Amino acid sequence: MVKKAQIWIETVLYTLIGLALIGIVLTIVTPKINEQKDRSVIEQSIEALNNFDSKITETLDRGGGNVRSIPVFSIKKGEFYIDPINDSMFFVLSDLKKPYSELGIIIEIGRVKILSEEKQKKNIVTLSLNYVGKANITYNGEETEIKKFSPGSIPYNFLIENKGIKNELAEISIKETGA
Repeated sequence: MVKKAQIWIETVLYTLIGLALIGIVLTIVTPKINEQKDRSVIEQSIEALNNFDSKITETLDRGGGNVRSIPVFSIKKGEFYIDPINDSMFFVLSDLKKPYSELGIIIEIGRVKILSEEKQKKNIVTLSLNYVGKANITYNGEETEIKKFSPGSIPYNFLIENKGIKNELAEISIKETGA
């Protein structure tokens, strides 16, 4: 009877030790996995903005009437803005575990400018493209407001059109064409 009780006690004890070890490993590994996920999303967003920029540049280089399409523009995290007032576009990725780069210092990857900031113990990374002096950016032909695009499971489709020279700059009209 004593041997049977000892076996059950050992079994329970080994099970508890195993569960404790699994818990410790998960506690250490989970934050690293989340940091890598954040980093991956930032790098995908940089790549998407560089692709967007190359389409705008192609449209500018080919002259008035030229049209380019971005058929798949996915936003997995953060928000994407087109700012026709300031001839720019930018991604804002918030609630990140760690900054992407040194806080407060702007770095560039391609033409994309990256700024990491910390606000209320959360990190925010802003990825931006600026066309001031290079092109007049409009959204659906208007320059009145900033257009915001939120994350979703269905990718956005954009059409970029060079409307020709107006006020010494090429007017680039961007519009979302739906799925």
